[in-house]
Amino acid sequence: MAADDGDLRTEVVAALRRAAFLLERGGATSYRADAFRAAVRTLERLDAGELRQRVAAGTLTDLPGVGARTAEVATAAAAGGPVPYLTDLEARYPAAGATGEGARLRAALRGDLHAHSEASDGSTPIQEMVLAAMDLGHEYLAITDHSPRLTVANGLSPARLRAQLDQVDALNRAIAPFRVLTGIEVDVLDDGSLDQEPGLLDRLDVVVASVHSKLRMDGAAMTRRMRAAVANPLVDVLGHCTGRQLTGRRQRPPSDFDAAAVFADCAEHGVAVEINCRPDRLDPPHALLDVAVEAGCLFTVDTDAHAPGQLSWQPVGCDRAAAHGIGPERVLNAWSRDRLLDHLASRRAGA
Repeated sequence: MAADDGDLRTEVVAALRRAAFLLERGGATSYRADAFRAAVRTLERLDAGELRQRVAAGTLTDLPGVGARTAEVATAAAAGGPVPYLTDLEARYPAAGATGEGARLRAALRGDLHAHSEASDGSTPIQEMVLAAMDLGHEYLAITDHSPRLTVANGLSPARLRAQLDQVDALNRAIAPFRVLTGIEVDVLDDGSLDQEPGLLDRLDVVVASVHSKLRMDGAAMTRRMRAAVANPLVDVLGHCTGRQLTGRRQRPPSDFDAAAVFADCAEHGVAVEINCRPDRLDPPHALLDVAVEAGCLFTVDTDAHAPGQLSWQPVGCDRAAAHGIGPERVLNAWSRDRLLDHLASRRAGA
């Protein structure tokens, strides 16, 4: 394989990945980004010499997973000049930018503590999420796929989670100094218990606990449920605490609970309150962020990304945090990896 053929394949695959990333960043329909990632999988496996020949002959669309649009982008990238489709996407879906103190917080962030892979309801393998995180300047990324009860999201059984831990361990040996943190988004069950084996949760770097069911339960019962979860020493982060959905067909109001009591418990137990950056969540609402700040809580600014491009959604969360005077010292993922892991380990050791 000639070096220039290998370089050509690298350029083509990078352009296809960039197109998928931009579509995900902009919240475009997922099938569009999926088409580009399917083409990446096909062309990465293709002999580089054959790739050059097919580009020249215009036969890329004869390959499985390569359509007219993805072939157009690949051909333009192979030519070495501008790729008009990418230029259009960059203009249509510009990167979000934090402002003022929000920009200072975004610059301080070292990683993201809530992200999903194809193992549950994400769209890509962990490796694709890692590549995007590296491109964004992160030093670490927690993979927090769902727990078993959330079958609609293909939650991980204990056996599947153990297999993922082995996968992450092998990946970390290859990508150091970047670090994939082991994690889970564990369901908070009706009584406040957690939807995974305690011994397995204790092996993880990060446990994000979230309510996904019976979101309209009585406020007193929901408060007891959340307080029980927060009091569990295996819980590190309280995820999207109100469960609200702002857009789409699944719009729903926030759950009813005693935020002052729940956030006081978070502060007492050292559980961080997640500032969820998803455009359809933006959770907690501003009024509850005031309550959490007053309670003395720690925070995370997380994207809850289900695709690589969604990892770029952090600036909106940084602006929301900054509007309440939340600076880097109170945001766990603005801490160095060693400081973060020492903090998480010491909480469990002191339980």
